[in-house]
Amino acid sequence: MRDTKVPEEQCSLRTGVTVGYGIAEPATATAPNHCKITAMKFRTRTNPYSKLLLTAAFSVSLTLQTAIAQSPAAQDKPAQTQPANSAPPSATTPSTPAAPPAQAVPTAPHQTSPYRPGMSRHATNYYQTVWGVDSFATKVVESGEMIRFSYRVLDAEKAQALNDKRNDPALLDQRANVKLAVPSLEKVGQLRQSNKPEAGKIYWMVFSNKERYVKRGDRVSIVIGKFRVDGLLVD
Repeated sequence: MRDTKVPEEQCSLRTGVTVGYGIAEPATATAPNHCKITAMKFRTRTNPYSKLLLTAAFSVSLTLQTAIAQSPAAQDKPAQTQPANSAPPSATTPSTPAAPPAQAVPTAPHQTSPYRPGMSRHATNYYQTVWGVDSFATKVVESGEMIRFSYRVLDAEKAQALNDKRNDPALLDQRANVKLAVPSLEKVGQLRQSNKPEAGKIYWMVFSNKERYVKRGDRVSIVIGKFRVDGLLVD
């Protein structure tokens, strides 16, 4: 039986020849003889080039895969940052020397003024020269029911007016708006020293403060006849 000749352009359908990539597959058993021969010639002609193409394609593909695999790994790698609160190495930062301990500074001994607060030296000189007295003091006694006034005599003759029984003493407190007097007892008389003054001695008198109008810290005035002293602090 004679084989019917099939055109060469149809041989590829039976032989499985793929013209696009130049790769010839073996012919099927049912393909005509002259198609088999054509396929074998085509395969022999294209085999050397197909190997080169396959090798080059494989190399390019491997290179691209390696580059793609390495790129995300480099991007995903976190950058090493130094913590915000980390201190610099001690070797590069000079240490601050400790401050020397504070030393106590010696102070001069405190000297208490012989004059009452609020009285100037000029006023003190005035009472010493004119009235012969100084060192005035007012103090709360008997649980606040009495205010004691005392003074020192420098000149007995000039200080006589303060001890004169005819001059009634009075204590004035502007804050409380009161006037206190020296109380008098039946057998004792006025609670004040009224004997003849002597230089260098301390004399006193007390004022009644039963209602406790006058308090510690008040500024008071003492009036005895023509004698008057202002701004005395009640202790």
